[in-house]
Parts: sequence; structure tokens; C-alpha cells
Amino acid sequence: MASTSESDKPSVSNVEENRSRLCDEFAEITGTDSAVAQCYLAENEWEMERALNSFFEADLEKVFEVEEFPWGDASPKAKRQKADEKQAVDCIDLTEDSPASTCKPSEEDDGKLSLISWNVDGLDTDNLAERARGLCSYLVLYTPDVVFLQELIPPYVQYLKKRAVSYLIIEGGDDGYFTGIMLKRSRVKLLESETVTYPTTQMMRNLLVAQVDFKGQRICLMTSHLESCKGHAGERMKQLRVVMQRMKEAPDNVTVLFGGDTNLRDTEVAKVGLPSSVCDVWEQLGKQEHCRYTWDTKTNNNKTVPYVSRCRFDRVYLRPATMEEVPRLVPDHMALVGLEKLDCGRYTSDHWGIYCSFSAR
Repeated sequence: MASTSESDKPSVSNVEENRSRLCDEFAEITGTDSAVAQCYLAENEWEMERALNSFFEADLEKVFEVEEFPWGDASPKAKRQKADEKQAVDCIDLTEDSPASTCKPSEEDDGKLSLISWNVDGLDTDNLAERARGLCSYLVLYTPDVVFLQELIPPYVQYLKKRAVSYLIIEGGDDGYFTGIMLKRSRVKLLESETVTYPTTQMMRNLLVAQVDFKGQRICLMTSHLESCKGHAGERMKQLRVVMQRMKEAPDNVTVLFGGDTNLRDTEVAKVGLPSSVCDVWEQLGKQEHCRYTWDTKTNNNKTVPYVSRCRFDRVYLRPATMEEVPRLVPDHMALVGLEKLDCGRYTSDHWGIYCSFSAR
């Protein structure tokens, strides 16, 4: 058997460079640091997916249990105040429309559809309970018909199921981290759902699809968290092609809405190309500058990074139904949500959420 020549072996510098890159990617995905990344990767023979699976197997149930009662040895007066605050928070009943919703009865009457898409950064367990309560506060404020969520973890979903009882929650996974779709029970009826796998993902990513009925209209809802990190542009564009193909091939009587953390750069979208029937909602609404950056380390300091990064990672795409007899959904409003700091001094997520509304014409 021929022996392997020295020239065939990867050089030490190449191995170190590759492992350093893997550590950076692992740390970015999990919100940890290079030391944690190196530990998990080394234990899993430097295979990214195995290392991620190992990391996400950790028991996170206690995150909420601990943060729900962070009072320590506070004085009796402080304890009573905190208890009153907690009771007030827990009394938010998402089974009922919030008082804020009474300000927009016309939207209820004319068939407007509203949605929020948000990477909630469940992988960051610091202040996670308060941040999850922050998400629920936005649900009460905006009462969206549909919610697309990315970077959910099991205890976060369990928390939402207890608090957001007016919503049906569809999960894109059951361990690690995954996406989810929430449907307002009084407005949106689930017909069926499926999870579409990305065959070559290294980061446990997929496409979550839900077929729903909204006031007699058939709508296909889709969310995804496309591959992260600059070095995975090729895989990310593969995944975008899957999304666009599904949108393009949907029946003529079906409206298709996609929202999620795409991690896309404009150059990547240009290379893939959008079908003529699909529009980028932000662009359709005039590329409003105040809605451009959904990942903005200049303002959002949830992640401590030594650089300023402002990107439009989170996007919403629409393919209206083309059949004449079917109402055509048209975007009429977009805003960023989650811009206010919570009492803990942090934001609900390291991403801003996107709120959109659509009118039927």
C-alpha cells in the first residue's frame, strides 16, 4: 500500500486556521466564546454539527426557574414589591385581545393580516425569562395574527405555551434550537404543516411551512433561519433557492409569506435572484431607512462585540395569489420592534423584530 507523502498531509498552519474558523463560527452561532467553542469542538473531533448537538443537549429548563425568582435575600418590602410586579406580569392574558387592539377595529373588519418575525436569541440564556416576558409584551401590544420566531429553545417554547395561550404554536424542532410559527387562534386556522430539511446544513437549519386559512383566504406561511456566518454563503444561497422554489411553485390561489433570519447579504440575493412573482416587503414599501438594519451592534449591545455591524439579516418576502377571484395581499406598513431596553438593561433580543401588516385588494 502506498504511503501518504508529507505533501498530502494538511500543514499545521492550515489545521490551526481551519480550527480557529470553526471556533469563531461555533461561538457566533451559540453566543458563547472561543474557549467554550474549542472545548465542544475538540470533544467532538472538530465536527460542527456534533459539537452543536452536544452543546444544545444541556438542560436549560432551570434558566427560567432561576430568573423567575431573582430576589435573593432582599428585604420583605422589596420582596413584596417584586411579588406584586410578578403577579401583574403573570396576569397578562393573551387569550383576550389587548386594550391596544381596540385602537384598530378597522383592521379587524377589513381583513388586514399582521405579522411579527423575530430571532429571539434563545441561545443567550442571560436574562432569558425577562426577555421572554418582553416578547409576550410585544404580542399583547401588537396582537399579530402570525408570528415567525427563530432561535427558540424548548424551555422558551414551554414558557410561551403557558403565557401566549391565545396562540397555537407550531415547532420546527424539539431539541437544540429551532424555528416556530404562532397563529392567533381567533383569526387564523391551521390546515397542515411540515418541516422541510436542508440536506447539507451544518447548523441544524430547516424550513417550517404552515398552510392556513385566514378569513377565507388560503395562505402558505414559511419561516427559516438560514445558515450563519460569512463563510457559509454557499450553503445559505442553496437554502434561499429552496425557499424561493417553494414560493414560486405554490398554487395560484395561495398567498405565500416568508419571514425569518436569513443572514443574507444583498450580493447573495442578487446571485440567487428572486422570482418575478416574489417581492421583498421592505423594498416594496420604499426601502425605509429606519427599518433597514435588523442586526445593529451600534445600538443593540446585547452582544459584546469589538466592532460595529449593521445588516439587514431579517427579511420578509411575499408572493401574492395570482388567481383573479382571490383577494391580493399588499404590504402597507413595516416597523421594527424590540427597540426599548427591558428592566434588566438589555433588549428582548440581539435582533430587532419586524412588524408588518398587509391589506387585501
